Amino acid sequence: MFNIPRLLVLPLAIVVGAAVAGEPIALQTAQLKALGVETALAGEAGGARRGTLPATVRIPNEQLRVVSAPVAGMIEQLAVAPGDNVRRGQVLARLASPQALELQRDALQASAQATLQQQNLKRDEQLFAEGLIAESRLQATRAAAAQATAQAGERRQGLALAGLAPGKLGGALALTAPIDGVVLAQDAELGQRVEGAASIYRIAKLAPLWLEVQAPFAIASTLREGMPIKLADRPVTGKLVAIGRAIDTASQSVLLRVEVGAGAETLRPGQAVAVEIAAADAKPRIPAAAVSRSEGAPVVFVQTAADESGARFVARPVRVLGQSGDGVVVDGLGADERIAIKGVSGLKAIFSGVGKE
Repeated sequence: MFNIPRLLVLPLAIVVGAAVAGEPIALQTAQLKALGVETALAGEAGGARRGTLPATVRIPNEQLRVVSAPVAGMIEQLAVAPGDNVRRGQVLARLASPQALELQRDALQASAQATLQQQNLKRDEQLFAEGLIAESRLQATRAAAAQATAQAGERRQGLALAGLAPGKLGGALALTAPIDGVVLAQDAELGQRVEGAASIYRIAKLAPLWLEVQAPFAIASTLREGMPIKLADRPVTGKLVAIGRAIDTASQSVLLRVEVGAGAETLRPGQAVAVEIAAADAKPRIPAAAVSRSEGAPVVFVQTAADESGARFVARPVRVLGQSGDGVVVDGLGADERIAIKGVSGLKAIFSGVGKE
């Protein structure tokens, strides 16, 4: 049960009748202090700017690349470091690999064998045309030539996957940049032995960038793809390119994806930012502790008047649209209305008749 100092019992008991009737209650300054009541504007109570939602800067998936070792070997050279700008085709690292030598040797042997079998096929076709050999021999030669050609193609494909040029034997394997971009991370060290497919560098193109926004469903449902979205703390505008179709079960929020082109150079992947969304202006985000329940329905205590002697509050029914972290987005409040954000349990006790003797 909520405890009230004895000197405050009589004034509180006097206002309970009005509270039960659904009318505002007046509390003196001493009573507000005893209850620990603190207030804030609804549009500023949630700890974020009015009309803003938190977002995280991400790199679009199609702009990310991993430069990996196509075969096992030892890293002989690292030519760039994290933060460096690179151009497509630029050599990033060199790999000394016995496995690469084996692939080159096998490719050369397969190519030579295919050439020999094609010569044999040409000769046997001529001999068969002159009636000097049986058809079965020609068929066997054709099969051998087809098999040799297929094997040579397989070896060439293996060379291409390893980044090796056919017809050459020896030399370190050069790993090149697949796109223009920036080196995000270096995953190996000089002299390190790596297995095939081990990551050496991660590079990315940093324009455009994505902003991933977690928005309450009630707000997300009012948005449309293509609408402009502005960053709250800088003159950068993006375009809403995707609205998630699934709702996060914990926060009851929807993922929005905003693409930022011009101005993307001022952002960094992983950076936390805030975006302004017009639909959020009429739906304030307030602390979850500011919401109480009356007969099972959510209410917020709105300050309707205040002066040096005290303040007047009324219990305002609201509709909770969504929750993110320790804040909730509600419908039924104006952003410029002042609400109780602390001492709510005391106000609820008074409105419920607790403290009446």
